[in-house]
Amino acid sequence: MWDKLKQILSHKDLTKRLLFVAFILVLTRILAHIPIPGVDIDQVKSFFEQNQVFGLVNLFSGGGLSNFSIGMMSVFPYISAAIIMQLLTFSIPTLENLRKEGGEEGRRKISQYTRLLTVPLAGLQAFAMVKLLQSQQVGGVPLVGHFSIEQWFVVIITLVSGTLLIMWLGELITENGVGNGISIIIMASIIAGLPSAIGQSFQASVGGAAVGTIVILGAIAALTVLAIVFITEGQRNIPVTYARRAHGLRGSQPTDVHIPLRVTQAGVIPIIFAVSLVVLPNIFAEFFKNSANKAIAEAARTVGDIFATTKPWYWLTYFLLVIAFTYFWTSLTFNPKDVAENIQKQGGFIPGIRPGQETEKYLKFILNRITLAGGIFLGLIAILPFLVQFAVPDVRTLTIGGTSILIVISVVIETMKQVNAQLLMRRYDHYQHL
Repeated sequence: MWDKLKQILSHKDLTKRLLFVAFILVLTRILAHIPIPGVDIDQVKSFFEQNQVFGLVNLFSGGGLSNFSIGMMSVFPYISAAIIMQLLTFSIPTLENLRKEGGEEGRRKISQYTRLLTVPLAGLQAFAMVKLLQSQQVGGVPLVGHFSIEQWFVVIITLVSGTLLIMWLGELITENGVGNGISIIIMASIIAGLPSAIGQSFQASVGGAAVGTIVILGAIAALTVLAIVFITEGQRNIPVTYARRAHGLRGSQPTDVHIPLRVTQAGVIPIIFAVSLVVLPNIFAEFFKNSANKAIAEAARTVGDIFATTKPWYWLTYFLLVIAFTYFWTSLTFNPKDVAENIQKQGGFIPGIRPGQETEKYLKFILNRITLAGGIFLGLIAILPFLVQFAVPDVRTLTIGGTSILIVISVVIETMKQVNAQLLMRRYDHYQHL
């Protein structure tokens, strides 16, 4: 590790890039702590500490929600816009052709469409979140007071501007720093919320429990990190042989390459999709439980009881949704038919498998097996807090979960790969100038 750090510090350009990333992350943390006026921040923080569902959402915002800050929406409207554009790209022929044949200009246009879509989504999500917080009460007092039309206008404009500013900062990291800026901002938000989340979990669940319980939790955390690194880096290599044309008097020689199929081909997207859906019943229940209509209020409380985070139905639904979205997203990002056609057009074949439909069937078979294993692993990581509470009776609640750890580790691994690529590129440049 120290040798790698010395190599990084020896390259001024790479050091500047990393310092630039750190500077931008400091700015995003400042935005997460600038509150919108007119709200009792201490009361809002107390509410988020006591509510596990809202506490989970707050963790991903890096404390922006509990601070009711101008950056409370973070980059999540942008992520929603990116996911929607991804789906539209595969369903609208014009966008699909733009992605496949447009080259760099096509990708730039799709990125621009994503930014434009972020604006209305940020407005809608900001309005929905503020209305949801207004529906909550602490001691019979509304968590957030009612706004006039002018106040609503200022709040929505402020929150949308905060989202667009953070999105711009993320793109600056991508262009002038190292790694994917949006992913790094999310990782930084989670890391910033980890100390308080861990403290709340130990205070609420462990309390005065034996030291053995704390040791068990530490061991589970370490094993979880090892498992995530092992599975995230795991892949199945499909060998492909291409016939090389003869040159001069030399005979034709085959070229062997491989197609890497990752165990977690879909990344963390299935968990993001699943958690967005699985919290909806709780959010609607929180919104309508104080309704003046007794029937609606009772129905909301019933739904909230069924899908409470302490109930098995919540975690079973979460687990199944993760597996379902793993298959769904993998089918969008990896098309066996297109891969088989490209292999056949380039004169390649998988040893022992006929080109064309047989290759497509083989790739589907392998992909389904890998996707099932990856989906089950992601599902287990998602419901890790429930499994820990079931295995360790002293633990009554666990704010920090495997999802946060998975996102952090995935981003760190990807960023380190890009740092290593930068070091390797500069090493080649050095040798070429000798």
